[in-house]
Amino acid sequence: MKKSDTNKFLEKSKKVFGKFWFLLWKDDSLFGWIFSMVFLFIFIKFIFFPGIGFILGTSLPLAIVESCSMHHNGNLMSNYDNWWEDHESKYSGFDINNEAFSNFGFKRGFTKGDILLIVGVRPEKVKLGDVIIFSASQQNPIIHRVIDIDSSGDEYVFQTVGDNNNGQLAFEKKISGDQLVGRALFRIAPYAGWVKLVFFEMSRPVHERGMCSEN
Repeated sequence: MKKSDTNKFLEKSKKVFGKFWFLLWKDDSLFGWIFSMVFLFIFIKFIFFPGIGFILGTSLPLAIVESCSMHHNGNLMSNYDNWWEDHESKYSGFDINNEAFSNFGFKRGFTKGDILLIVGVRPEKVKLGDVIIFSASQQNPIIHRVIDIDSSGDEYVFQTVGDNNNGQLAFEKKISGDQLVGRALFRIAPYAGWVKLVFFEMSRPVHERGMCSEN
């Protein structure tokens, strides 16, 4: 390509990008607003999330907590000692004592509407007390705490429980490594997920709606 042709191409590209930039960020018309919303949706869904997922090694890098199964009374300001006193018997059956639990991640749990950062994890890297996200016989993946790990060769089977549940659900008593989606690393935005959840609340059973209640 000749130098003059290259300059023409670059000049044309610059004009096209300028029009695109104006339409995306500066155009106050209805069409400009719609264009911006569609572009941002496409960017987030097909570029941003897949990119973050690739970096973190999981198909679900950000997870919105949709239930109260990991809620602790007081949430961010919860009293760990009081919570443990109420739930000790649930974990003692798995030989998990107060000292062990106090060193687990998310020892004060998390609550509905929180957004968690998820990283990919290999079955052999999962530890007792980790909060994992896994596929089960449910509409959406489950985010619960690992309370038992059984390994035989290269095969790993996990058991989990929700900190705020009275006991285990049937589908979390035998979780294979193939069901793992990732491990929760930390809470990045408390309650921010309600921006999305609020649109689906009325479709939930009545007892699952609203903020998590304090017992």
